[in-house]
Amino acid sequence: MKNILLIGGSHGIGASIVTKIQENNKVYVASRTNENLQHENVVHIPFDATKDVLDESHLPEQIDGFVYCPGSINLKPFKMMGLDTFEADMNLNFFSMVKVVKKIISKMGDSGSMVLFSTVAVGTGMPFHTSVAAAKGAIEGFAKSMAAEYAPKLRVNVIAPSLVDTPLAGRLLNNDKKREAMGDRHPLKRVGNTDDIAEITTFLLGDKSTWITGQIIGVDGGLSTLNIN
Repeated sequence: MKNILLIGGSHGIGASIVTKIQENNKVYVASRTNENLQHENVVHIPFDATKDVLDESHLPEQIDGFVYCPGSINLKPFKMMGLDTFEADMNLNFFSMVKVVKKIISKMGDSGSMVLFSTVAVGTGMPFHTSVAAAKGAIEGFAKSMAAEYAPKLRVNVIAPSLVDTPLAGRLLNNDKKREAMGDRHPLKRVGNTDDIAEITTFLLGDKSTWITGQIIGVDGGLSTLNIN
């Protein structure tokens, strides 16, 4: 049984990941609430990524897998965003993640796996994504450097989704017309769901992906690579 640490696992993608991995792993979830975390093999650690320092006393001596889930979706024209928006996105998505990695890197065991999250908008330029794409782009660069520095002990990969049906994306998918329009942008003609992302995360944490590291993996309905319109 592996020890897996998730930052932010009580809602959306994080909650789906916990559901999929908790049966065969000991899962430590550091999040603001313990909602949706009532599983036998799950330990909840109260934690707000924007302001708290992770308490290592709640963690095991060895961590085999690490997932950082917190993210943001600030989609506005550049001229309408102040510097505070860029700072907030960078702090939540990148700097808070780095602080946690600093705390737990010495606990990562041999053959450990880190999974981080980016967005399709980093590799495919999209209007109104300047702030979130900048923050997620920092994650991609960080992950590749970490993968090189810690190989072969530690694997580090990034999942870059397109729009996924989560509470975070609620205002973009809050009626049938919006949902259909967003789905039609993708070659596979739908937006993502949390299980789509949880499945690839589970794979990257497991023993069937031991020759994969330093990769940015698009799980995006084909949006980043296909043009069928």
